[in-house]
Amino acid sequence: MSSLYIDRRGITIRLESDALVFHDSGERIGTVPIAPLERIYLRGNVTLSSSLLGRLGRKGVGIVVLSGRKGDASLLLPRPHNDARLRVMQYETTRDPARALPLAQATVHAKLKAQANFLEQAAEQRPAKRHALITAAQTLKVMTGHAFRKSDLAALRGLEGAAAATYFSAYAHLIPPSANFRGRNRRPPRDPVNACLSLAYTLLHAEATLAAYGHGFDPYIGFLHDLDFGRESLACDLVEPLRPEMDRFVWRMFADQALRARDFSTEKGGACLMGKAARESFYNHVEQPLETVRKRLEETLKTLRRYILETTDHDDPVSDRL
Repeated sequence: MSSLYIDRRGITIRLESDALVFHDSGERIGTVPIAPLERIYLRGNVTLSSSLLGRLGRKGVGIVVLSGRKGDASLLLPRPHNDARLRVMQYETTRDPARALPLAQATVHAKLKAQANFLEQAAEQRPAKRHALITAAQTLKVMTGHAFRKSDLAALRGLEGAAAATYFSAYAHLIPPSANFRGRNRRPPRDPVNACLSLAYTLLHAEATLAAYGHGFDPYIGFLHDLDFGRESLACDLVEPLRPEMDRFVWRMFADQALRARDFSTEKGGACLMGKAARESFYNHVEQPLETVRKRLEETLKTLRRYILETTDHDDPVSDRL
């Protein structure tokens, strides 16, 4: 086990030796060893001590707090990578368009390719929707070929936006009519599928942020996404090619009826919220796609590190010491 999901009100977590001990109303209800954990997701009214937070940080365990009814994420990070020189080189790369633009192009290229591949694979399982899915996949493949031809970020983002419209129009064909999915919407999500996509993307983003810190990068400094106050722009870059993995997960959850429209509620303002049963089912199944995502994040960050090291001016005394 690498992730622990806690979504239960009134839980108190204490540290005993190298294990987490869970109490509910004073009664001991379970124990989990710290050693195999890499991250903990908390939701609900959970109580734990600062000494426990410190132990988890020293052990390299990140904590993702999903707060409020919408599950907005806050991260408590483990000790970051100690070598700040890579982050200096990352900043230098972002300021050099000749080095930064190819990274942004590669991100969009990988995302569109992943979207096209997913739709093709889905078409094999949904032959009745094959025409719509394959048509969209072919359109995305054409767009994929344009990614490295875009000479600036504005044109590249325009291509990404056009591809998203094509992709989600096709994705809607996979979703049962009872889920009332008409396309991607957020802030707030207004149907069960979008509620699940938003939560899945939140977890994906948290994984990317933790991974970026762990590899020595600054998750706030990206290449495709501009600097924006409070936004982990590199994490936003990292998740783009991985979104179809979470899209596949959400589709299968509804297709296999692990999630149903009746598991959700709609607020007066139109926000669609996951009920407790829906969240439990979601967390019980999400670890498998997240494991796939973690492996791909590792590969991407290693590649990014090599690219930055290889394209940095080796006459620079900082890079010479790496």
